[in-house]
Amino acid sequence: MKQKKIVWIAWMLLIAFMVVGCTVEAPINEGEAVEDEEQGEGFPREVVDGLGYTVTINQKPERIISASPSQTETLFILGLADNIIAVSDYCDYPQEALDKEKIGGYKNLNTEKIIELSPDILFIYGDGDEEAIKLIEAAGITIARFEPETIDEVFSAITITGEMMGTEEKAETVVAELTAKRDSIVEKVKEQETVSAFYEIWHEPLMAAGTGSFMDELITLAGGENVAKDAEGAYPIFSEEALVERNPEVYLIPASHYIEFFDMTEEDKAERIAEITSRPGYGEIDAVKNNRIELLEPNVVSRPGVRIVEALEMIAKALHPQLF
Repeated sequence: MKQKKIVWIAWMLLIAFMVVGCTVEAPINEGEAVEDEEQGEGFPREVVDGLGYTVTINQKPERIISASPSQTETLFILGLADNIIAVSDYCDYPQEALDKEKIGGYKNLNTEKIIELSPDILFIYGDGDEEAIKLIEAAGITIARFEPETIDEVFSAITITGEMMGTEEKAETVVAELTAKRDSIVEKVKEQETVSAFYEIWHEPLMAAGTGSFMDELITLAGGENVAKDAEGAYPIFSEEALVERNPEVYLIPASHYIEFFDMTEEDKAERIAEITSRPGYGEIDAVKNNRIELLEPNVVSRPGVRIVEALEMIAKALHPQLF
């Protein structure tokens, strides 16, 4: 009888051990389930992109292609470098972008390559190549469009991208930092006299940055007055006669359309300036007379992306060098 009692006790202890074991295991499994749920939290979701299209994202994108240099810079700053599987031929910043597979340019996307790579999402500038986009969408690839033309629109593009990619907190931090830097530059120049300026986009024919372009906004925020502000359109053809007549104090221009800025020698820069000063009638412009032709890093001042505040600082320095 005693032996039976011992066996019964042992059996009850074994059952109790098994029950305790199960209660210890359960929280670990529940924790893993919570972790998985957090990683996919908020998906599927619908987000309105920069052009007003509603983009449905079924799950957090892991494979990204960017056909827009400014958008590529945004994706990198949001910490998504490892998720970018390909970029456009013109995506050259940051340096790591050069190592990514290439899928063509704005109007010559390699649709076969894009479809073959099977991204979860493709970012394009504006509406892009409509025929190519139709084929890509037909393959079931999600497309997001952005075409910012103001600092606020750039900030909005960063925020929206964060929502699409599940990196909202990082996007919020980036926008806050850029906003603070923009505001500090504006504060620094606000008591200075306004400086008249002209920004050349292209020559032959002469093309300016007009109202509606992000460069016009940058000149204004930097304490300048764009002499082409009343021209028709954001990127108007501007007569050289009007330029001489309006007589800008500072002439802003991309350092080169053909040579990388950091590869330019002092001789290259001198040749660029000499080409401008030798144009008929330009000798009458104050900017030329006073050696205030400012060569700017092309990619920074031509891309409405995360470096737009860096472009603002460049222009502020060009207009008010005594402050920097």
